[in-house]
Amino acid sequence: MEYAWYYDLVLLYVVYSFLGWVAETVVAAARGRGFVKRGFAAGPFCYVYGLAAVIMAVGFNDLRDDLGYLFLGCAVVATVVEWVAAKTLERLHHRTWWDYSRHRFNIDGYVCLPYSLLWGVLGSVSVLWVNGLLTKLFHMMPVWLFETLAWVLGILAVLDQLGSAALLRRRPTRLEGLNRALEQQSRGLYDRIALRVERRIEGAYPRTAEKPAALEPGAGPADVVWLFTIGSLVGDIVETIFCRVRMGVWMSRSSLVWGPFSIVWGAALVMASLLLPRKKNGSERTSSELFVLGTFMGGAYEYICSALGELVFGVIFWDYSKIPFNLGGRINLLYCFFWGFAAVAWVKLCYPYVMRGIGFVRSHTGRWLTVLVGVFMVVNMAVSGLALIRSDARSEGEPPANALDVFLDDHFPDERMARIYPNAKKT
Repeated sequence: MEYAWYYDLVLLYVVYSFLGWVAETVVAAARGRGFVKRGFAAGPFCYVYGLAAVIMAVGFNDLRDDLGYLFLGCAVVATVVEWVAAKTLERLHHRTWWDYSRHRFNIDGYVCLPYSLLWGVLGSVSVLWVNGLLTKLFHMMPVWLFETLAWVLGILAVLDQLGSAALLRRRPTRLEGLNRALEQQSRGLYDRIALRVERRIEGAYPRTAEKPAALEPGAGPADVVWLFTIGSLVGDIVETIFCRVRMGVWMSRSSLVWGPFSIVWGAALVMASLLLPRKKNGSERTSSELFVLGTFMGGAYEYICSALGELVFGVIFWDYSKIPFNLGGRINLLYCFFWGFAAVAWVKLCYPYVMRGIGFVRSHTGRWLTVLVGVFMVVNMAVSGLALIRSDARSEGEPPANALDVFLDDHFPDERMARIYPNAKKT
């Protein structure tokens, strides 16, 4: 039996999350704060480290021979991951989890240049040497143990994060529950866990208790569904027109098998709407700030999407290797600037009016249309992913193994997939 790559990624995620927690705990102790447990979740893990390490492992193996690009890529991607994680946690829990505002060259206090450079060094070391060493250690285990360990640790990591997030979202009722712990034995265990998480967070991140983040108005779950759908549709139309103007041909730019939707654009629009409009203090960002953030975040995002598409589906959906100043053919400087201009245009010109339009539609249709659109997009993405995976298997000569494979072969043959994804190249 073979050692599947996705189990490797799960174990790398958990191991690097643990190593990140150890490193931060040691640093905190060395600074005289005593031994404190670092991390958002209840277990001994800092999952930002695991996420950044997995993205680097997936996306930067082809940069091992170019140390300059490898260092730059690791620094940028890890910085973007840290910024997005800090912003997302603040939006979800209305707390400031870490603050680099006293460091020079910081952005909103979430990231700063010294730590970005450190990320670049550590990321390069992990890609060049540590990932290979860890993978060899994983593969010393029997396959059954390797897979079982990946499942167990992966599930524990997910439950750890979901459980801690749920506890934090219920902070007002949790504190009341502690006062009634002796009277409500059925809630005793919950209260003890909640108190443990709270103490750990305030010990590891004292600024969460001292400096609550300003509440920032934003889109709710229903708005996210509409933003994602609108962004996917508009992005597909923009790319289709761009291809027509640039190359003189009409071609499909869709990510999905049903309808003109580019989910790369949809997800980017959602992230831009949730993360970019305002600073930590609630003030609006300037156009220059939006351009810089959009350029770096858009470039990192596009690179990650390209690497994940190649890893999961075995195809390259776009190739910029013929465009100057490209990085592995996945991104190029010109299109990174385009992401920056798009961020400015969206936040400053489009976002307020689109949100008003979404509000108008929702107020006149109720929940049913939002639910219908959301279900359609989820099913569309699931079927598209399965069709791509089956298409890759067919290209390897694998016959259908079950009824689902037969269905996919009948409804999404190679000719149809070639029309939907004309630029896809098998790796």
